[in-house]
Amino acid sequence: MLNHAPMTDHGTTVADLLHGQHWSSSSIGPPSSWPKELMTVVRLMVDSHFPMFVAWGPQLAFIYNDQYSRIMGNKHPAAFGEPFQEVWQEIWTDIRPIVKKALAGEATFHENMPLVVDRKGFPEHAWFTFCYSPIEAASGEIGGMFCTVTETTAQVLSERRNAFQLRLTDSLSPIAAPSEIVSSAIRILGQELDVSRVLFSEIDEDERSFLIRQDWTQKGASSVAGFYRHLDDFASDIITDLTLGHSVVVRNVVTDTRTADHASVYEQAGIQAFIAIPLVKSGKLRIVLQLHQNRPYHWTDLDLQLTQDMAGRCWSAVENARAQAELRAQCDRSQHIFDSMTEGFAIVDAEWRILQINAAGLRISEVSDTPVKGRNFWSIWPELSHETLETCHGDVMKLRQPVTCEQNFDFGRELPSIIELRMYPVPEGGVAIFYRDVTQRKRIVERLKEADQRKDEFLAMLAHELRNPLAPISAAADLLQSRQVDPARAQQTSEIISRQVNHMTSLVDDLMDVSRVTRGLISLADEILDAETVVAAAVEQVRPLIEARQHEIEVQVVREQIWVKGDRKRLVQVLSNLLNNAAKYTPEGGRIRISAEAQGTDAVFVVSDNGIGIVPELIPSAFELFTQAKRSSDRSPGGLGIGLALVKRLVELHGGNVDAESQATGEGSVFTVRLPRVQPESNAASHTSEMNQGSNESSALKILVVDDNKDAADMLAMLLEAAGHDVSVEHSSESALTRASTEVPDVCLLDIGLPDMDGNELARQLRAQPGTSKSTLIAVTGYGQERDRQQTTAAGFAHHFVKPVNVSELMSLLASLSPQDQSSPG
Repeated sequence: MLNHAPMTDHGTTVADLLHGQHWSSSSIGPPSSWPKELMTVVRLMVDSHFPMFVAWGPQLAFIYNDQYSRIMGNKHPAAFGEPFQEVWQEIWTDIRPIVKKALAGEATFHENMPLVVDRKGFPEHAWFTFCYSPIEAASGEIGGMFCTVTETTAQVLSERRNAFQLRLTDSLSPIAAPSEIVSSAIRILGQELDVSRVLFSEIDEDERSFLIRQDWTQKGASSVAGFYRHLDDFASDIITDLTLGHSVVVRNVVTDTRTADHASVYEQAGIQAFIAIPLVKSGKLRIVLQLHQNRPYHWTDLDLQLTQDMAGRCWSAVENARAQAELRAQCDRSQHIFDSMTEGFAIVDAEWRILQINAAGLRISEVSDTPVKGRNFWSIWPELSHETLETCHGDVMKLRQPVTCEQNFDFGRELPSIIELRMYPVPEGGVAIFYRDVTQRKRIVERLKEADQRKDEFLAMLAHELRNPLAPISAAADLLQSRQVDPARAQQTSEIISRQVNHMTSLVDDLMDVSRVTRGLISLADEILDAETVVAAAVEQVRPLIEARQHEIEVQVVREQIWVKGDRKRLVQVLSNLLNNAAKYTPEGGRIRISAEAQGTDAVFVVSDNGIGIVPELIPSAFELFTQAKRSSDRSPGGLGIGLALVKRLVELHGGNVDAESQATGEGSVFTVRLPRVQPESNAASHTSEMNQGSNESSALKILVVDDNKDAADMLAMLLEAAGHDVSVEHSSESALTRASTEVPDVCLLDIGLPDMDGNELARQLRAQPGTSKSTLIAVTGYGQERDRQQTTAAGFAHHFVKPVNVSELMSLLASLSPQDQSSPG
């Protein structure tokens, strides 16, 4: 029935479960009795590389693939075939409204949705990006729902950690007083992790005691700041770990063997779980940062990481503030203080001789243990910019004012590090330098700036691309209004308007396509396709542009038939996009080549040209959204920069990959698409559907056009009247119902976004009226997504056209219709 997939983490494939599951007690019965719709979705899931599940039947029996089983944790394999609500009962309250929408026929998409799941024996925060889609049964009713999902927990937590680090750094950097630094840091950490209390304690090992110097508490938790405690009141194992510099994590003071004997002491202080981070100096425990919860709590890796991040940054900020205050007060060059700092620190004299440098300074600048004190600064770091640092040094020496600057530091890596230096005058005439590595923060800021710039460039490009066709359309309209146009010029003007409208429609379609694909709202057909047929269709689609630019095109497909599995329309779109780019970015009279061949288990399609090529720095981002080469002055390539992004996502949805190569600018480019090869299920010849062509001219139809946009309605009416039809126009639903009841039109062309009653409701009422119950209803709307088509079909529409209407397709449809027999009632 189903192919066997790779083994899951539990040693059982979903295909095995499908074959071996005891289905007698299941609400949906054994697989042999499943409806075709369910089997189709299950086959798709089992073969997919993406996590998916389907919930079917009245009890929403839960069936998923091997990729999804990894998301379920220890719920798998017991959850297989069980009711959806029982499988995910801990999040059912959160997802039930979404499930109800899917079962009501509405597909929904959710990005980075937070949920608290229990799949490892404890509740944990997790984030998911997913799409719920209804599945229609043969009866026309919704039989179940289908979901594609990606767990984004790691991404969200990484972003959260980066954001926390930036927020913490920005909050602490302007504060000079150590107590204020600690107060801000523990408040930010406590609010971020939603704990009961955060403590900052100073330890006196000789006295075997500690002082809770500062704390932060949630509302309802008592403050313990200023209290003294004895170390012996707490577990010796924990004190030993902290003394050795080891962080301590306790999830339940009652059950943890290290704290059970002292549980009453913790409970009196309102502590049921805690994290403790130590700071050890000179072999002695000096400071402990603690997080408390007033209930047993499963601390996560992120909790520990953020606490350690805060501890490091807080202590660094505190020590730097103390060191700078000490420096300003009496310029104490104690090496002990220098070595306790986590920020680089050095003092140089007027001639750049190094008087002092701390261990952190040596570590940040990656200097070996060889003594550097007394040596000239430039003899150790000759690669640094003399001009920048000499200027800063001179300003401090001359003006006796602090100066801040940045310096690229090349450590032999792919990219140099960025070091921030803060220079201060010292009483003896030298310069004190504090420095730290800010590379990661700078690169995050640069990436944000680049993304914002790409967005602005894209919006400017989109505005330009949309204005371009509006100019000739506006000019053509002015010409037609002059009423001094002969028939030939009118025909030419009409063709210009048609071409420009088609161009604007293509731009909008591209935007909608990439939006749907990026958000996972696209459904792919599942066909076995001949690679040669796909190549031929793509070439035929782009041939007008190739011929217009006088290119030569070479098509090379091996004689052996190569089969791939997927959506014919989308795979043709992939290759035609690549061919279209090749034609646009190759000067006239160029050479384009497309080939298809088998390589092992892959079907390989290659599109190459001898055009302008791709600059090397652009290749890594060629497939990112809105990336486009700089245009020439004539802007001839055009486009929105979304074609390659769409290609990449469509290829990945088919289980393949795509890459780009270019030797240099002006030497052309090569795009390679790899898709999994498959074997055809049978050798039967493919069938093509043929539309019956009518031999007689169509009869005139009585047509009712309803659109609240008067210009749109009148123009459509004029086109239909020119084709010989009898047309009436209304601009509201109520007036349309009245006219339809008396005139009984053969065809109703209805806008959906009507103000008083939307087009779907108007269609339902027309279907309910005896006279128009058999009229052909055609939706003419700006809404063109799949769910919009489903809604119009459910309302009684026979056809769905997206504005601007393809007139030739509409006329062909009307030509296939016959007038109603008005002699028979209803």
